[in-house]
Amino acid sequence: MRLALKRLCPWARNRIATAILFLACPLAMAQVNASGLLEHVGADVNGSAWMQRAGIRLGGWLNASVTYNASSPADNFNGPVSFNDRTGELQMNQFYLFLERAVVVSSDEWDVGGRFDFVYGTDSIFTQAYGIPYVDPRTGRPLNRGHWDLHLASWSDRFYGIALPQAYAEFNLPLGSGLSVKAGHFYTPLGYEMVTAPDNFFITKPYTFQFNPFTHTGILSSYAVAANWAVSAGAVTGSATGGGDGGWDQQLGNWDFLGGAAWTSDDKSDSLNLTSMAGGRSERFGDLWAVYSLVGKTGFLDNTLHYVIEHTHGFADQVQTANYDRNGGKLENAQWYGIAQWLTYALEEHWSVGLRAEWWRDNNGFRVSGPPRCSGSMNGNGAGAARPYACNPDFSTVYPFQGSGYYALTLGLNWKPLNWVTLRPNARYDWSDNIKIFDAGKRSDQFLFSADVIVTF
Repeated sequence: MRLALKRLCPWARNRIATAILFLACPLAMAQVNASGLLEHVGADVNGSAWMQRAGIRLGGWLNASVTYNASSPADNFNGPVSFNDRTGELQMNQFYLFLERAVVVSSDEWDVGGRFDFVYGTDSIFTQAYGIPYVDPRTGRPLNRGHWDLHLASWSDRFYGIALPQAYAEFNLPLGSGLSVKAGHFYTPLGYEMVTAPDNFFITKPYTFQFNPFTHTGILSSYAVAANWAVSAGAVTGSATGGGDGGWDQQLGNWDFLGGAAWTSDDKSDSLNLTSMAGGRSERFGDLWAVYSLVGKTGFLDNTLHYVIEHTHGFADQVQTANYDRNGGKLENAQWYGIAQWLTYALEEHWSVGLRAEWWRDNNGFRVSGPPRCSGSMNGNGAGAARPYACNPDFSTVYPFQGSGYYALTLGLNWKPLNWVTLRPNARYDWSDNIKIFDAGKRSDQFLFSADVIVTF
């Protein structure tokens, strides 16, 4: 039996790999090329005739991780690092399901589709519609957040909850080369990395991702103006942070711009994408809140070596920053910006290695805090600001109280023993400009070793 499995899965070259093989692909001889777990066990609903006729697809994955923090923080939080934010604890980050009908973009005929996403796990608190802060960034007064997907499971579970990060309809309008229009709640086009675990090389997230919008609510249209050029434009609402992470029942009178332009080379190996979000912060205050992101990608060595660079810059006018008390209650214009770079190389069919380097500047001490889960759980029941229930009783959010630079180096591996199984160990070192935001405010640096597994359905 072991020899037969080794012939079908040649990456099992020793006893340890063979043991993993028996756990990861027990039916390897039946479905060695399956794209997902359900197809592997012969239960893929997407293969049914009615699903294929309707063009509907059901998918998802299970993502679980564990992280070791060399500082052994007393509160078990990994400072400002979100998503895999706990040390020494097994986290089920994402139990993710989606149902979608992708539209065919063309100049010939109308088409209608859409998508609905559901996620349960420790990542849910970061992907909910938190576009309304628990306090107004100008006045400091408590704000009631929306109720689209905040605390659908409970108001008191510290780590596990439900998020509904996407729920939109999509249309193809046969105008010109075909105009695609999304209407509803959808992931942001800003930046390079994404919430969805299978779409990232590393389990840990960069600062350029963590402290910018994840989702929007509104309308976004996309159009290919030429073979190598595409543009997008739309209007987003439901937010008191300039259009980011908006919901359905608050701030619906505040509309902001979302859009950009993208260039792609003829062979698709090179691209440049500029996306921005900008507008008045909220219904009450029209001060500018804006973010733009520039992402460049290129490939080398027959596209086995990939390089990505991202620059992100955010603005928030007339807000309370870390200097508020020192300046006698004076409001400031805040900025946050940074550069992140990725270099990944495919060693062979099943293995790849990657390096990410990042510099991030929270210029006014306005954006970065830790742990993000603490501030995310404030005002959970809409009754005004309260102690964050996601933190231990003796710990709360640590703010740097001054502007600072943050740096991170991450080295990782991806191993795909099967098409539907990915393992991602990575080592990460963070440090700051002498700002003690790590280890519950005791250190200015930290080392993390994380590992996770993704099983796609």
